[in-house]
Amino acid sequence: MYADDQVVKALRISIDEIAPGQATARMRVTADMVNGHGIAHGGYVFLLADTAFAYACNSHGPVTVARACEIAFLSPAREGDDLTATASERVRMERNGIYDISVRRANGDVLAEMRGHSKTVRPGPGGTDAQAGPPQPS
Repeated sequence: MYADDQVVKALRISIDEIAPGQATARMRVTADMVNGHGIAHGGYVFLLADTAFAYACNSHGPVTVARACEIAFLSPAREGDDLTATASERVRMERNGIYDISVRRANGDVLAEMRGHSKTVRPGPGGTDAQAGPPQPS
């Protein structure tokens, strides 16, 4: 997955740890990520959380996509902040999963909390995992 992840490469996000149902991603806030209020645009914080979520829910093997996400921004990030997003699986049943993701500064301050709901894509023809496309209706 990492080999084809152009967003992670373009934003220099590092994937530090992957274990079944877990992942950690890191990113430094650059000047290009700061909005008119002088803080990191929330979209970048969400993107980092979503990246950790994606690697955690795909750690089991089959192609898995986000079904829904909700994020609470608790504190702003600023240029130069090193952010870490840690995703942990809460539950996985059949094709559905629920993950909690925390985004923190290097000093441990929590900036955001996200809850992600995943859906595993149905296997493609011949029993292989589908490589692209939205989840199929149940």
